[in-house]
Amino acid sequence: MNPPYNLTTETLNLIIEITEKVGQINAQHITKSSPELRKQNRIKTIHASLKIEGNTLSEDQITAIIENKRVLGPQKDILEVNNAIQVYDILDTLSHKSEKDFLLAHQTLTSNLIKDSGKYRKSGVGIVKGNKVAHLAPPAELVPKLMKNLFNYLKNNKDHDLIKSLVFHYELEFIHPFSDGNGRMGRVWNTLILMNSFPIFQYIPFESIIAKYQEGYYNALAKSDKKGESTDFIFFMLNVLNEALDPYINQKEITLKAEDRINIFLDQVEGEFMRSDYLKYFKSISGPTASRDLANAVRLNLIKKLGDKRNTKYKKQ
Repeated sequence: MNPPYNLTTETLNLIIEITEKVGQINAQHITKSSPELRKQNRIKTIHASLKIEGNTLSEDQITAIIENKRVLGPQKDILEVNNAIQVYDILDTLSHKSEKDFLLAHQTLTSNLIKDSGKYRKSGVGIVKGNKVAHLAPPAELVPKLMKNLFNYLKNNKDHDLIKSLVFHYELEFIHPFSDGNGRMGRVWNTLILMNSFPIFQYIPFESIIAKYQEGYYNALAKSDKKGESTDFIFFMLNVLNEALDPYINQKEITLKAEDRINIFLDQVEGEFMRSDYLKYFKSISGPTASRDLANAVRLNLIKKLGDKRNTKYKKQ
């Protein structure tokens, strides 16, 4: 049985807008060609996601931790950052459909912070705001079955990954399967599911937009709780993702080095290819430049040359 939600006209329009923006950003090769940009975006992601949960460390302090420099601050906050760094380092090795990987990610994220790291909770839990219980999670004995059903939804539902990532995010917060770390895991797994269709989201710090609209984030969760479906949360989060992409639209295209171009292309291509395929991918370069790139890649043993002259093909080594 699928989790309940409705796909409205506004939702579908946002999906179209987001996919168009992703296409524009991919064409500029911005995130792939700039290791420094990837590093800065990872820092923003970790900072924003932990800040939402009360972590006090700044982006500069997180940068220092990544660079193995000594940082003064609460030991719990430093440990949270180190754990988050480890999770994002292994993120592209995890399967978004694997419950085993999900528990591994939680174990890494909460290592040495809670006793039941990487395990579902064994007791009841509620979210208290002020003097009121804002959300009472399902009983602990139901958690394994609810999570199994949620992963079956990921494996079998045919909806767009944009929708599935947000449905999973909401349902995870509703089930609250862990004694701690639910919010962080919701955002981590949201990212991982998005990466299945849009690898660029590994480098887009949409958590910064959630932190910017933190009250709206919790209101969207509360509205969905009240209605018993994730429609409101989906709409809010699609707007978050849409806004998160804006800084990367119409940026000046980075001038790629030959090594960058060939590595980017080889990440995308499967099987044999020709120079014409390379030129179609990098529309701004000339034929001679493409030939030089490919000849250099052959010399570096990155690719193997097959045939000669007009019949020349290439294959990854």
